[in-house]
Amino acid sequence: MSSLIYSTQGGRQLERVRLHSSCSSFLKEVQWVKKILNPSQTTRKSKTPGHGRQALAIDVRNLQAVASDQVATKKPEASGAVPYDEKLLANYVPVYVMLQLGVITLDNNLEDRDGLGKQLKELRAAGVDGVMLDVWWGIVESNGPKEYNWNGYRNLFQLIQECGLKLQAIMSFHECGGNVGDAVSIPLPKWVLEIGESNPDIFYTNSTGNRNKECVTLGVDKEPLFQGRTAIEIYRDYMKSFRENMSDFLESELIIDIEVGLGPAGELRYPSYPQNQGWVFPGIGEFQCYDKYLEADFKEAAATAGHPEWELPDEAGEYNDKPESTEFFSSNGTYLSEKGKFFLTWYSNKLLDHGDQILEEANKTFLGCKIKLAAKVSGIHWWYKVENHAAELTAGYYNLNDRDGYRPIARMLPRHHAILNFTCLEMKNSEQIAISKSGAQELVQQVLSGGWREGIEVAGENALSRYDRAGYNQILLNARPNGVNKEGPPKLRMYGLTYLRLSDDLMQNTNFYVFRQFVRKMHADQDYCPDPQKYNHYIGPLEQSKPKIQMDVLLEATKPIKPFPWNKETDMSIGGTGILASIIEKIFSLFK
Repeated sequence: MSSLIYSTQGGRQLERVRLHSSCSSFLKEVQWVKKILNPSQTTRKSKTPGHGRQALAIDVRNLQAVASDQVATKKPEASGAVPYDEKLLANYVPVYVMLQLGVITLDNNLEDRDGLGKQLKELRAAGVDGVMLDVWWGIVESNGPKEYNWNGYRNLFQLIQECGLKLQAIMSFHECGGNVGDAVSIPLPKWVLEIGESNPDIFYTNSTGNRNKECVTLGVDKEPLFQGRTAIEIYRDYMKSFRENMSDFLESELIIDIEVGLGPAGELRYPSYPQNQGWVFPGIGEFQCYDKYLEADFKEAAATAGHPEWELPDEAGEYNDKPESTEFFSSNGTYLSEKGKFFLTWYSNKLLDHGDQILEEANKTFLGCKIKLAAKVSGIHWWYKVENHAAELTAGYYNLNDRDGYRPIARMLPRHHAILNFTCLEMKNSEQIAISKSGAQELVQQVLSGGWREGIEVAGENALSRYDRAGYNQILLNARPNGVNKEGPPKLRMYGLTYLRLSDDLMQNTNFYVFRQFVRKMHADQDYCPDPQKYNHYIGPLEQSKPKIQMDVLLEATKPIKPFPWNKETDMSIGGTGILASIIEKIFSLFK
């Protein structure tokens, strides 16, 4: 057993404490205990007797009673380079934190620069590698076509650079306000919405005619409806302006990643489950292809296939239906028929081609920049464990037990030298309601394995904010599914992890203490490393997209392949349970 000793000698201090234990059921290590005591907080009155220094002393004695052996403190490192374990460093997974959705206001100003700067410095001190943020189309090009205003973002980028963090920038061509976790409202540019008033078919549409203004339908990708420009040309021009106006931040290598928005929430999918139209979990969602442009495209495709009589589905149910209540998704339903298979192939292929075209424009725009391109795929885990995979199908992922709906995407991405970014890394099936038939763990395993099988880098993020050890440990497992290799690179390793998101809740003492441990474990128990090449993350100039891959070649990847095996739990646990973890967190809770 062992004891934990720390000092509280005036002011706010950062103590580095190590705990050595001979009992494997306890924590192997407690690192970077921050803000152990803030004197300004200890003097305030408490409703509970014993708060303050006296209660702290009692808790320390209790801690020593259950863990009394030797004390180990670490002296400050000598000045100079930080020593790393080179073999363990090969297991390092960088951690980025997503900034608040409304960090840039609708009127294009950086909100609370001083407060944000303080938080960013705390992230840097915790070992965080960088941040990710949405660069909203609805803010930058709000005044009119090609009238770009980057002032707010330039101010923000300068602050991030001053704080010593790297930056992942999202080209956000969607509305903020209609999805889970959207705390602010940022609509599409006003001039785009005005075009939609006279031509509502520029928006995704469901079978009952409801329009979704979250983003522009992929049906107008090549339609010159926007004062002579197509939708893809709008996205291209926006990215070109970004490169021109952020050239100094690109050249200084502050920006290391450009995630290209490809649909709702920036994800390559259809807006099949919009909360602002009444969807609630775990509804199956609805197909979103009933605007006149996509409807005409389908009719043409059906006629070419020799079936001009085929129409878009009208029996696939409503947003909150269960699969078995619909004719389309029921046992032996339409989705298994020739007509249903044709529709689902067309629907998912349109999405795949949409992503391919926009990424090609992104590649042309950022050619030669030392950045990685990325595309985000949504973690639609509900109804995964039923044969029809209804919620995935309505979103555009034609994924069944005998058909892989994600590997074709992974096969397309390396053409543009792009990374696959996937969500819901924190989720376990047991955490979801039984009725949802969730397969979050199997879904993550399938998608990540598909990316690795196709030879691309795979990154990820949590879908919902989590501050608990169980959620962090599940992310750690997915980041290195076969664990750490103490002799060099692990068998499998994610390229990076983006944590959602920066908030006052995250920065609260107890939560941030656990988060610091999580970052340390993502780094394979190594200190923050400012040189990505040391953990095999070389970022060279972006190369030109390779020749277009024919659709039939992409669809060869629909053949299911057994995913890589996953360990049952991470070997880098931050200690999900136990007396010692509880006592440490109790100490911190005294100073919330």
